[in-house]
Amino acid sequence: MAENKTQATAADPQAYLATIADEARRQDCAALLALMSKATKAPAVMWGSAIVGFGLHKYPLAGGKQGEICAVGFSSRKSDISIYGVADSEQAEALLAQLGYHKRGKGCLYIRRLAEVDLKVLEQLLAQAFKRKSN
Repeated sequence: MAENKTQATAADPQAYLATIADEARRQDCAALLALMSKATKAPAVMWGSAIVGFGLHKYPLAGGKQGEICAVGFSSRKSDISIYGVADSEQAEALLAQLGYHKRGKGCLYIRRLAEVDLKVLEQLLAQAFKRKSN
């Protein structure tokens, strides 16, 4: 069986945050790490070299195989902070409408700054998604 490309590692999430060059982005990511820890009540784990994840989500693959990824997580990308696992359900729609400025991809949420979103709504989205996806 082929290995998942992105796997949990023993790397320190705080060390990852320290590599973020932009001070404002680094502070937003540190605040997001704290918010996700609170919402999930789970420890932060690095997935690959650039995803801070919480919990474990197992999903079916073709041929009866199974994949694994964090239930929810985030990464500092070039133009936005990507938040994974929160925007892929019907339950999330009402909360996303109240969130504030964001963009969406398949299951992903993209935000520029935490100041542009309602943190209480984001916390609800995270808790809801974590509960739904954690295995």
